[in-house]
Formats: sequence, C-alpha cells, structure tokens
Amino acid sequence: MIARLLLQNTVFVVAMGAVLFASAGTLQWPSAWTSLATSALLGPLCGWWLYRIDPALLAERLRPVLQKDQPAADKMFMTAFVFVMLAWLVVMGLDRRFQSSDMPTALQTLGLVLFLASTLFTMWVFRENSFAAPVVKLQTERAQHVISTGPYAHVRHPMYSGMVLFFAGLPLLLGSWWGLAMLPLFVALFAVRISIEERTLRAGLPGYTEYAARVRYRLVPGVW
Repeated sequence: MIARLLLQNTVFVVAMGAVLFASAGTLQWPSAWTSLATSALLGPLCGWWLYRIDPALLAERLRPVLQKDQPAADKMFMTAFVFVMLAWLVVMGLDRRFQSSDMPTALQTLGLVLFLASTLFTMWVFRENSFAAPVVKLQTERAQHVISTGPYAHVRHPMYSGMVLFFAGLPLLLGSWWGLAMLPLFVALFAVRISIEERTLRAGLPGYTEYAARVRYRLVPGVW
C-alpha cells in the first residue's frame, strides 16, 4: 500500500509540474518548485500517518476516482472536475508566461500558509471520518455510519471546506491572480458535488437526514 501511495503521489507531482512548466514556458518559477516540493513531501508524510491510524481509509483513498459502484452523476462530475483542474493549472502557467500578475510576496507567503492549513484540516477530517472516500458511494461493506464529531459537528461536508483553502492557497503561492479568479468556479463545483452526495446519503445512510437537520450548514458555518 505504501508503494502505491508513493507511486500515485509521484505521478501527481510530476504531472502537475509538467503542466505548470509547459504552459509557463520556463523552469524558472521558484514558487512552482516550492509548491511541488511541498506536495512531494506532504503526500507521503500524510499517507504514512493515515496508514498508521486508519489503513482502511488509506486503501479507500488510493482507489480510482471512477468506480463501478459510484453514481453516474458523480462519475460525470469527477470527469469534468479533472478537466477543470487541468485548465486551472494551464491558466496559472500562462499567467506566468505572460507575466500578467504582480503578486506581493506577503500574499504568496499567505498562499503557502493556506496550502499547509488545507492539509492539516484534511487530516482532521480523515481523523474523524473513516469513510471519507474520494467518490460518492455508500460503504455498506465497511458498516458506514453518520459522523457528527470534529468538523462534522459544524458543517456536513468539511472535506470541501479544506479544499477551498487549497484552491485559494495554490494560486496565491504561485503568484497568479488568474488562478485565484477561478476560485468561485471551484466553490460552485463543490456545491454541485455536495448536492450529489446529499442525495446519496439521505437515500441510503440511516440517520443522515436527522443529522442534516441538526447541522444546518454544508460548507461554511453561518453561511451555507
């Protein structure tokens, strides 16, 4: 399992770097190297931590983003999401190529902080929810049940809250206003994914409807 984790993380980092540097037309992009080095380090460290505390969840997280027991709507969503994310990386690379953004160093530093914060927040989610699969599905074989502790006591879908931090942090770190401008698109996509997930959980997970009545907010406490 660890070998698979290392392989997947390496492929992800190399692919992300290839897209960024190819679209930027240069390897002289220090903040891109910083983001890639951070991902290359955090991926294995977080994976090893998860392997120690919840190997079943790590095994689930390493599964493909398209699975046979996944709703068709979620398969369509994940396909679209991958293309949007690729476009996002290309946009930030082109921003670098044309030197369109002038990002203050303080904001780039904030981007790194948000990047790290998203990782820590996601680890908190994993700590609380052993059923945090990468796809929408009911895990009856693992006796899935409603989680209402930790961040789930405040919002119903905290994983996406953490992802918002990532999609805000990376463009700041890379110094790309163009990339940051796409943040509302990702928030809208998360809203779509949440609706798919809510339908599945309300229909098949005992107690979820009651949980949703208690915890009103989906993504941000007091907002939505």
